[in-house]
Amino acid sequence: MRGVVLLIDSSDLSRIIFNALARDFKIDAVVREAKVSRWAMLKRRIKRLGLQIALGQVTFAICVAPWLRREGRRRRIEILQAYEMDDSPIPADTVIDVSSVNDARTRTILQELSPAVIVVNGTRLLDKGVLNAVGSIFLNTHVGITPLYRGTHGGYWALASGDREHCGVTVHKIDTGIDTGEIVSQARIEPVASDNFYTYPLLQIAYARELLKAAIRDALEDKLGTIPPPTGRSRLWSHPTAFQYLRNRIVSGIR
Repeated sequence: MRGVVLLIDSSDLSRIIFNALARDFKIDAVVREAKVSRWAMLKRRIKRLGLQIALGQVTFAICVAPWLRREGRRRRIEILQAYEMDDSPIPADTVIDVSSVNDARTRTILQELSPAVIVVNGTRLLDKGVLNAVGSIFLNTHVGITPLYRGTHGGYWALASGDREHCGVTVHKIDTGIDTGEIVSQARIEPVASDNFYTYPLLQIAYARELLKAAIRDALEDKLGTIPPPTGRSRLWSHPTAFQYLRNRIVSGIR
């Protein structure tokens, strides 16, 4: 029987997803992508967003993010315990490290394993070469409600936009767009007062695990369905700048 392969980054969220899935499924391999250098990331953001926004995002990462991690440390522990989430390291003999999920080695690995399902989390956008390398179903867990909150930090941006109804998580098929694939399932999350930018994604993954398990089971049984997208404007969101975050926190109380 064809199995499951993960394409992931090195984040705690990816470890949580692996540990959740490994309880219910045989994971044939975990292909882990190396971190993109900060300089390469900055150049990419300057090209896409302009110098001012890119520098504002860097300021957020250096000055604001560490503070938010400290502020949300206790809440993080609460979420991990309440939802019985395991962020322990992935066994080394399961992991194959690659420089990019889009390189030739990744395509070769996928072709050799020929999995039924490929679960993706936290990697860069997959190119056509990888998507067309095998006849597998590619599934992504997106921390936002698509197509309204595509890109990054969809839960935070929904709250910052006064749209609590669409603060949630999506499991969707992957195509060549950014979070534009057909939607398999979605769920709302209910942040509490002690949640912040740092803990929203953790809460989203807590809700997403069962959605993802159900999607994998359906895909393995060749009965994976999709649902219509919610109505509203499709928009691609990026990391907040330090100014955007502080303004939203002061004006709207969004942490």
